Amino acid sequence: MGELNGKHVILGITGGIAAYKAAELARRLKDAGAAVRVVMTASAVEFVSPLTLQAVSGQPVRTRLLDSEAESGMDHIEFARWADLVVVAPATANFLARLAGGFADDLLSTLCLATEAPLAVAPAMNRVMWSKAATRRNLVVLRADGVRVIGPDEGSQACGETGPGRMSEPADIVAALAGILSPRSAAGGLKVMVTAGPTFEAIDPVRGITNHSSGKMGYAVARAFAEAGARVTLVSGPVHLPPPGVERQIDVRSAQEMYDAVHAAIAGQHVFVAVAAVADYRPESQESHKIKKNEDTVTLTLVRNPDILASVAALRDAPFCVGFAAETRDVETYARGKLEAKKLDLVCANDVSAPGSGFNSDTNTLLVIGRDDSVRIGPADKEEVARILCQLITKRYEQKNRAQDP
Repeated sequence: MGELNGKHVILGITGGIAAYKAAELARRLKDAGAAVRVVMTASAVEFVSPLTLQAVSGQPVRTRLLDSEAESGMDHIEFARWADLVVVAPATANFLARLAGGFADDLLSTLCLATEAPLAVAPAMNRVMWSKAATRRNLVVLRADGVRVIGPDEGSQACGETGPGRMSEPADIVAALAGILSPRSAAGGLKVMVTAGPTFEAIDPVRGITNHSSGKMGYAVARAFAEAGARVTLVSGPVHLPPPGVERQIDVRSAQEMYDAVHAAIAGQHVFVAVAAVADYRPESQESHKIKKNEDTVTLTLVRNPDILASVAALRDAPFCVGFAAETRDVETYARGKLEAKKLDLVCANDVSAPGSGFNSDTNTLLVIGRDDSVRIGPADKEEVARILCQLITKRYEQKNRAQDP
């Protein structure tokens, strides 16, 4: 955890039962060499004593926006300038909503708005609150604003229910924070192409063949590489997601359009990550007018679409190729077959029939399979899965390059 050594970290604590874990988090941050200052909301002090956090951090705990005992009475500006990193753990559903709305009505929310340091949140709430559309919308806004979301985990909750919403363990949060502060050169200089989303194969001007892919995993991968310093080109099928902040984004609809866009820009790419759920087949012909409901049956002839991933992997100067295998049974077997048949460097397999791992989910679990080993990532938020995957791909790419050097 050398990335945290000597860094100034502000730990924000909001009013959830998981606040008891904040003392352990502060201790681990101190053990990693960070200087820690704690800011608590009014509701947080109902769950854990400021005195406890003061003893662990070795610094006075702040709870009020305007404090006559603070320098100039302006803690939010004072702290904002001091911080190298701000983390809110636990971050309740209420705090996430206020943060997404730009509220600044207490010390912690004002500090988050005033700081230029990286900002991370570790959500903690009841599983139903975590799954609500309002919470999902707030997370989309926060991620688009550059806020890092760590967790949450799945498991038993204080309310007696079981599911996603548990605050990540302090050790995992510290590891994620170290990754945020690690040099952007982790993937710096790499040119990375990512495909994301579904494709749409038109039958007529009204209808088409597509799938349930939301594009969330592909956009998370593109964002993770961009945050790590890579020059990212994203080729995206039709989705309803905010841009992930990459150097170049190319929007397409059909598999053929995606194939053409990929090959037009693949030269010079170091890494190719094919996350898109590309339709295997398309109608042999597209009707120029809407097909009318005149017959009891309609015969639709389908032809195979080009295999984008296989075609890239077969190039003479092929980049480091990573595929995704979305399966519903025999996941590892089919994924290993894809790895061998397409001559890939890695394949990321996931069981889309499993709860929390399917299309449109905000969480995922991947089995990343290489020639000689496999690594499991998750279950975790897709953003966190993407960051871990980015680190793994970068490491394997470097290992392959070293092995090929004379």
